[in-house]
Amino acid sequence: MSGRVVHLDGKPVVLAEAPLKGGGQAAVFPVEGDHGTVVKLYRDPPGPDQERRLARMLTMSPLAARPTDRSQPPELAWPTALARSPEGAFLGYAMHRFGEPEHVQLVGLFTRAQRLRLFPEADWRFLLGVSWNLAFMTARMHHDNLVIGDFSSSNVVVDANGFVTFLDCDSIAFTDPVTGEPFPCLMHTTDYSAPERQSGSPASRASDDFALAVLVYQLLTAGNHPFGGVPHESTSESTVKDNIAASCSYVVRPEHVVVPRGTVDPSVLPPGLLTLARAAFGPGVHAPAARPPAEAWLRALDQERSQIRVCPARPLHTYGAHLPSCPWCERLARTRHDVFNGPVPVPVPPPAPPAPVPTPATHRFALLKVLGLLLVLMVIIAVVSELLGK
Repeated sequence: MSGRVVHLDGKPVVLAEAPLKGGGQAAVFPVEGDHGTVVKLYRDPPGPDQERRLARMLTMSPLAARPTDRSQPPELAWPTALARSPEGAFLGYAMHRFGEPEHVQLVGLFTRAQRLRLFPEADWRFLLGVSWNLAFMTARMHHDNLVIGDFSSSNVVVDANGFVTFLDCDSIAFTDPVTGEPFPCLMHTTDYSAPERQSGSPASRASDDFALAVLVYQLLTAGNHPFGGVPHESTSESTVKDNIAASCSYVVRPEHVVVPRGTVDPSVLPPGLLTLARAAFGPGVHAPAARPPAEAWLRALDQERSQIRVCPARPLHTYGAHLPSCPWCERLARTRHDVFNGPVPVPVPPPAPPAPVPTPATHRFALLKVLGLLLVLMVIIAVVSELLGK
């Protein structure tokens, strides 16, 4: 597929030789001479249902009623044109390009190395803002009768201002407002999938709410998955998918799970947010109605945004007002690992003082000591000789 010519709305364009990214079902290619456009080509010939889905999406303007700032990027990487072969066969679709360094996948905020490289000024306050934007976008899409479906840290990108954009919109579930035809989401990512999705049920607002809860928790704990770790009763290493299916989260039942070293304590979340997390990862795992909706996360996050504390000791240490002291400094003192700053220099012990160098005075003292011993020895010999002579 590399370097091939495709037609976008009848206009021929040439794709770059190498894709920007690729998965099992499709690959995304830059368009030569057009930095702002990419084309997603399906690996297997897409069927008429997928072509009809994309054609219907091109007639829709989701979120159009919401005013946005001019500096804000589009909130959805929505299809802009169908991609066809020169012979007219449907191959995929075009969309706006969202890539580094302007846009970073959400998963890039989950590790310190990536975060420092991509967003060196990102602190906990920034992650709280990204969480708010994520909850707002989820609530807004549900209001427009869109279900994200395949909701994961790889399908969302964020810019330096914390604005988020959803990728892979061709998997979004919606109902055609004109014909009433439903277009379900057939994709999902296991680490963010509620049990009903794992067992084959269709995507829903409730399944989106489960994924949102996981992502917000990961953002606010610098990347820790709430279903990580290994249950005590497990005979083998459990996966995140296994723990979700078993409703086994250390956030809800810490006594039942062995968590990896370095896991951030859930208490870093303010009480209101921790209550929502425990509802989502406890009763909400198998009871979709018990999951907090996106609007509940939005309200709780909004309340915390005005109550951030700033640590006076180290830059980029911000935290919730419910804590009496900086949790990141306490973690640094305990582990020598700073979540939000560069590596902490290891103190180097001072060098040992050099051995004293003998001085001329030291040499004179040593010589006199030897001469004194010889004199004593000569006196002893003389006395012994005199005694023997008698």
